[in-house]
Amino acid sequence: MTSQTRKRIILIAIAVLVLAAVMYGFLPDPHPVQTATVQRGTLEVVIEEEGETRVEDLYEITSPVAAYARRIDLEAGDSVQAGQPIVRLESPRPTILDPRTRAEAAARIDAAEAAVVRAMEQAQAAASAADLAMQELERIERLHADGSATRQTLEQATAEAAQTRANRIAADAAVASARADEQAAQSALQGGTSGSASMPVQDVLRAPVAGRILAVHRRSEGHVSPGEPLVELGDTDRLQVRVDVLSQEAIRIRPGTRVLLDQWGGEGPLEAVVEYIEPHASMDVSSLGVEERRVTVVANLASPPDEWRDLGSGYRVLARFVIWEGTDVLQIPTGAVFQTGEGQSVFAVENGRAARRTVTLGQEAGLMVQVLSGLTDGEVVIVHLDSEIEDGLRVEAR
Repeated sequence: MTSQTRKRIILIAIAVLVLAAVMYGFLPDPHPVQTATVQRGTLEVVIEEEGETRVEDLYEITSPVAAYARRIDLEAGDSVQAGQPIVRLESPRPTILDPRTRAEAAARIDAAEAAVVRAMEQAQAAASAADLAMQELERIERLHADGSATRQTLEQATAEAAQTRANRIAADAAVASARADEQAAQSALQGGTSGSASMPVQDVLRAPVAGRILAVHRRSEGHVSPGEPLVELGDTDRLQVRVDVLSQEAIRIRPGTRVLLDQWGGEGPLEAVVEYIEPHASMDVSSLGVEERRVTVVANLASPPDEWRDLGSGYRVLARFVIWEGTDVLQIPTGAVFQTGEGQSVFAVENGRAARRTVTLGQEAGLMVQVLSGLTDGEVVIVHLDSEIEDGLRVEAR
C-alpha cells in the first residue's frame, strides 16, 4: 500500500469520526429517571389504625342508693383482693336549716303541740262519755230485768254505749297521730344540729374481683346520688386492645387475625390476636370534618405479660392488622405501575431504553405490590413516571 493510499484512508477515517461526533452531538440527552430493582422479600398487607388498651373486664363501683360516702383512701394503681371493702356508705346526713326554715319548723312544733293538747282533751271527753254510756246501759239492763224498762229502751242504750266506745277509740288514735306529727316537727328542727360522725355504717361496697384500682372518681367524703360512679377497677394482667376501624376495612378482618402493636412505649412490637368484631358501626367525624362509619375491633394481647408489664388501661397504641403476608414475594414499588388499555403496565430499563411491559399484580401493601407475571427478579423498573416517558426512550438513572 502506497503512502498516498494510507493517507487517503486516514483522512476518510477522520472524516467518519468527525461526522459521527457531529451526529452524536445532535442526539437528545438520555431522559433522567428514578429506578428501582425488582426483588424478592417479605410482604405484609396491613390495616393500620390507632387504638387503646382496656382491661378485659372493667368494673365500675357506683352508689346503689342516696347515701353519705366516707373518704376513700385507695389510690389508682393499688392492688385489691376480691371482697375487700372499697367504699363505706352511711345514712344521708340531715340538711342544715336556714333561719327562715328553722322559724317555720318551730312554728310547726307549736302547732303540733297544740294539736296534741286538743286531741287529748277530745280523748278525755270521749272517755267520759263512754263511761257514762256504759253506766246508763248497766242501769237499763237491771230495769229491763225487773220489767221496768222496755226492749226498745235497752237497745237504744246499747247502741249509745257502742257509739261512745268508738268515739273514744277514734280520739285515742287522734292523740297518737298528733304526737307523731309533733315528733316529726321536732325532728325537722333538730335535724341540722345532730352529729354525723357517730352514725353507724349502713353498707359496705366491696371489690367484686381481685385486680387494681384504675380510677377513683370520688375521694372526699360527702353525699352521693344513686348510680354515681365512685371507683373503677379491673385486672391489668388481662388487657385488650380496642381499635375503631373504617367499616370498609373491617370487612377484611376476621377473628384470629394477627395484630402487631407499635408505638406503645416499649421496645419492639407486641403481638395480639383479634377476638371479635362488633356488629354495629357508629358514625365518627375525622379531624378533617369528614363523617366516617367505624367499627370497633377487639384484640387480646398474645405476647408474654413480662414484655408489657408497664402497659396500663387507656394507653395509646398503633395497631397493624396483618390481612395477608408472604416471605418470598416478588415485588416492586407501586409508583412504577400505570394503567393502560391492556391492563397494568410498567416501564423496564433495557439497554438504556424504556421498555413497556404488561404485568399481572397481586397483593398491594402500601408502597409495594406483588408481581405475579411480567417481570423477573433483578430487573430494573422506572418509578415516579412523567409524561415524557414512552416506549424506546433513552433513559438514565439519577
